[in-house]
Amino acid sequence: MSELLSPPPDSPGLRLTQTQKDLVGGSVGGVAQVLVGQPFDIVKVRVQTAPPGTYASPLDCATKLLKADGPLGFYKGTLTPLLGIGACVSIQFGALEWAKRTFGSRKLPGQELNLAELWASGAIAGVANTAVANPVEHIRIRLQTQPEVTPRLYAGPLDCAIKLYRQGGMSGLFKGQVSTMWRDGVGYGSYFMAYEWLVQRHIRVNGVKREEISPLWAVTFGAAAGYALWASIYPVDVIKSKLQTDSLDPSKRQYRGMVDCAIKVWRAQGLKGFTGGLAPTLIRSPFANGATFVAFELAMRGLA
Repeated sequence: MSELLSPPPDSPGLRLTQTQKDLVGGSVGGVAQVLVGQPFDIVKVRVQTAPPGTYASPLDCATKLLKADGPLGFYKGTLTPLLGIGACVSIQFGALEWAKRTFGSRKLPGQELNLAELWASGAIAGVANTAVANPVEHIRIRLQTQPEVTPRLYAGPLDCAIKLYRQGGMSGLFKGQVSTMWRDGVGYGSYFMAYEWLVQRHIRVNGVKREEISPLWAVTFGAAAGYALWASIYPVDVIKSKLQTDSLDPSKRQYRGMVDCAIKVWRAQGLKGFTGGLAPTLIRSPFANGATFVAFELAMRGLA
């Protein structure tokens, strides 16, 4: 009976193009990233955007959040990234693999991509991702940082998106787009370059195929890639978060743009102002990014 219900393995309806496989694999990686990284991310955003003196440390922030909202408070605003980041990471990996194939088509069979080509592939993936990532992150940040009052300013992701659009139109919804493009272009260039270089080296040194790399190594390489990402762009991420929590009313805005924000942060807090939330980010990074890459690699093997 089960054979009658299941289409044969060679059924045309089951065949996916390579791009479709890349997108599906990226979605799986994105979901893994959110589920593992969300508790750290909400602490990071709150520390980044709170007025100086609100939290003594990331641990103090986490403690206050736990007391106010309980364990589920660490997953506040999760629906938006679960759907949105899944789509974002899907776009990232789809664009990355396309760019790698494009650069690879100009090389001899078996010839590796160089660091510049790997970085460019990652940068293309990062910029392509911002069309979805920026509004998703903007909504998530608004939900994560809304005041603990009743009734809440935003009832949920959709309500938040509608209110942002009503207040500022598309520019309100896409607030922080330029800073997101800077962050993701440079950051994901470094991110994917680090991961792919480590994978290439492992294949070359150990004489294995990509699909033979153990999940443990995929997690390790993903963790290293995460540190490469944040080392290259963390101050820009701080600026982006501040811009996306700023007022949509031009008369009430604190910052006129990225440069103005950077100047004011420097004057108010010095170098420390650009490192707010760094500790939870560094703690989160190996887990979230390791989960992302191992989920992607295993999904791609399942789709092969």
